[in-house]
Amino acid sequence: MFKLNKLILAIGLSTAAMVSHAAGTLIYCSEGSPEGFDTAQYTAGTTFDAAGHALFNRLTQFKKGGTDLEPSLAESWTVSADGLTYTFKLRKGVKFHTTDYFKPGRDLTADDVIFTIERMVNKDHPFNKAYPAEFPYASDVGLESNTDSVSKTDALTVVLKLKKPDPDLLVKLAMPFASVLSKEYADKLVAEGKASMINQQPIGTGPFVLRRYQKDAQIRYVKHKDYWNAKDVLVDNLIFAITTDASVRYQKMKAGECHIMSYPKPQDIAAMKADPALKMDSAPGFNIGYLSYNTEKPLLAKPEVRQALDMAINRKAIIDAVYQGQGQEAANPFPASLWSYNKSLKNAAYNPEMAKDLLKKAGVAEGTEITLWAMPVQRPYNPNAKLMAEMIQADWAKIGIKGKITTYEWGEYLKRMKAGEHDTGLIGWTGDYASPDNFMGVLLTCEAVGGSNYARYCSKDFDALVLKARNSLDQKERTNLYMKAQEVFKKDLPWSTIAHSTVNQPMRKELNGFMISPFGDYNFEGVSVK
Repeated sequence: MFKLNKLILAIGLSTAAMVSHAAGTLIYCSEGSPEGFDTAQYTAGTTFDAAGHALFNRLTQFKKGGTDLEPSLAESWTVSADGLTYTFKLRKGVKFHTTDYFKPGRDLTADDVIFTIERMVNKDHPFNKAYPAEFPYASDVGLESNTDSVSKTDALTVVLKLKKPDPDLLVKLAMPFASVLSKEYADKLVAEGKASMINQQPIGTGPFVLRRYQKDAQIRYVKHKDYWNAKDVLVDNLIFAITTDASVRYQKMKAGECHIMSYPKPQDIAAMKADPALKMDSAPGFNIGYLSYNTEKPLLAKPEVRQALDMAINRKAIIDAVYQGQGQEAANPFPASLWSYNKSLKNAAYNPEMAKDLLKKAGVAEGTEITLWAMPVQRPYNPNAKLMAEMIQADWAKIGIKGKITTYEWGEYLKRMKAGEHDTGLIGWTGDYASPDNFMGVLLTCEAVGGSNYARYCSKDFDALVLKARNSLDQKERTNLYMKAQEVFKKDLPWSTIAHSTVNQPMRKELNGFMISPFGDYNFEGVSVK
């Protein structure tokens, strides 16, 4: 029996001091702080876990552990024959959170859904005047540019009209960025001149209610007692013990200070599997780890320079050292398990001498310095960015390039990468839905520059293919278009693709019901502690 008698979580104390917890409490050792609690503004998994899944719901949702859709706040929906009109019937009696700072006066209605979508797609929306913000995911997946209108026919019926068909719309709306907000709460914040608090004091309809947040230390939640799907909330308290070091997370889990941890180091997997107090689930990774080249920088704007840097990277050595048997070499911008994967494309062979010649022909002087950004956290697609950066730095030194390794706190790292401050940067992606558009559209199109397109890559040829595929209702045509887009990507080389990693999920044996998400989510609905 996993029993601990006290809960020491006073503000100001380190989460390392957590040595006990009350019955009905689930503790998750997470790898970093969320960027905020307004999921529409962000793209990081840390934010989607801490806010999107814990606090909110969407119109649709993915079945646990899979990629199939099921109803959530929308009980049902219909799509017009031309693929342009979606009609959603909302669930009746859905309650918003009650907190010290907000007490809802009504249940969920169509007005909340309309507010949520209009805010993301209309820069002139009144709330955006009160609290200006960017919505990168809505832009990256084409929701902003493709939404014609959103309206209601009654209090529980929402009609969303598109300019062009989007066969992926329903899965996009299942993602955390599309979490449904309370219009009543938003109106209250605007009236009080506190619109920005929507990012600090969230109100949702989700399974848990935020109680306290201490940056880089802890997030505390309590059960949403009026949750519409109450049978799936099996603990009274949920705690995110924010622990950036994977080795420390492991020690905490081993000592019983948390029930489950994120992203173990590959070298710890064998010991975890041998520990009688732990259990391990594994699944193929739906991810990509890569080195992004900032194509707006004059040096890196030259394809031959990117080609030389790519050719100088010893992928096999990196995969052996960093992934330690838990990664497969990546050649394309998404894993081979996803439809339309182009099997004919391969990485250039490791060839430092040829790389030197390419740099010389491009007029790049020996000793040229470029920044090489390394992520400060472990992610499934890159379990040790520091080591990977050091190995790439050593590889580039052999061709006369000085890589200056740079890093920042995770939220700051992403913010600066989106702003294009880096020359090159290690980053990656775990898919949010099972479509090539979630990788190529979100990460590589012109409209994603300033969002998740860290390469700031903008190709008319690539965009023409991907955007046509995005709006086609013909699956065969979409497949062909995405395969051709991969050829353009491989020719232009905005990234050096590194690896797809296997996902290993350790947890204590007292934890029940947790399932690995193909999208890398940590969702604690349906999870209990013995």
